[in-house]
This record gives sequence, structure tokens and C-alpha cells, in this order.
Amino acid sequence: MSKISPLVDSLIEAFQCLPGVGPKSARRMVLHLLEKDREGGKVLAESLTQTLSYVGKCNECRIFTETETCIICNDKKRDANTLCVVASVSDVFAIEESHQYRGKYFILHGHLSPIDNMGPQELGLDQLFHIVKDKQLSEVILATNSTLEGEATAHFIFEGLKKINSLTISRLARGVPLGGELEYVDGGTILHALSGRTSLK
Repeated sequence: MSKISPLVDSLIEAFQCLPGVGPKSARRMVLHLLEKDREGGKVLAESLTQTLSYVGKCNECRIFTETETCIICNDKKRDANTLCVVASVSDVFAIEESHQYRGKYFILHGHLSPIDNMGPQELGLDQLFHIVKDKQLSEVILATNSTLEGEATAHFIFEGLKKINSLTISRLARGVPLGGELEYVDGGTILHALSGRTSLK
């Protein structure tokens, strides 16, 4: 700590709650606000207070919103028969930036992980299963991460929905990235690319 001011030290420590922000980065941010942008700091503090006070989760998809139902769920132009299941809100941002998907979402806010006390209840899987059955969806896209936890979560969801005959359950394609060279791609990725290969004829 700086040992200059208890308030400055406290703020530097508070900034370290952010991912990737260590003591030096936190100190640099705090000193910037104090030296060059106190008005910006006030705006940041007010915006942070407002957001943390009023932003909750959408009743339908569980994305962050200050209303009961979010903008995406209220958008009548989106395909209400397709649901993409993702682990986090940042995954929604990534998919939306591609401009290739126009369906709805369901955010798990994590993966199945007994070590982290993340079970089906914490992920809202009962709510997910209810939505799929109640709305008679045509497709559920499992877009969880390609990690051990992500695969286990996708498998658990698949097992819970596979008996619905009218439902298509799909998984995001995995394999060699666009612009990637095979010699630099790991064996697991190549394995997925080979097993998920598509026919050109």
C-alpha cells in the first residue's frame, strides 16, 4: 500500500476486486483519477452505485437488466423458437457481435462445478427446462465452453431435454480457428475438428 492516506489505500485495494487488476494497476488508476480526472471519478462512482443498486437479472433469460424483462427477450423480431444456452453474459456479447444469431438466450452464470458449489439450482437449470417445455421450442443451442466443466454442463442439459422428440439440440462447432495453421493447433482442437468435419460433396 501507499502508506500515504487510509482512503487512498482503501480505494487502491477496492480496485483490485476487478479481474486482472493487481496492486500496481490499481494504484495507477486511483492516482489518475486523483491527479487528472476527479470529475470522471465522480461519474464512475455514481454510475457504479446506480448500476449495482438497480440492475438485476431478466426473469426469462437471466441477463443483467434494470427491468423485469430485458431488451432481447422483449424484441418481437427475434426468433422465439430458438434458444442459445451460454455460460456468461460476456458470451452473449460475443455472439451478438457476430450478427449471425437472432434467437433468444439463457444465461447460466457459470458451469456445473461441485468444488465451487455450482449445481443445477445455481445455474437455473430447472427454469431452463421449464422454459424449453413450456414454450415448445424447436431448437436449443448448447454454447457452453469447451472445458471439462462446460462439457459436463452441456451433457447434463442434453440428458434433461433429449426425450423431447420435437426439439433439436445442437452444440457449437469446434475445431481449427479461421486463419489458424495446423502445426500450431493443439491435439484436442484437431481431434474435435476431425470428429466434427463436414462433407463438401
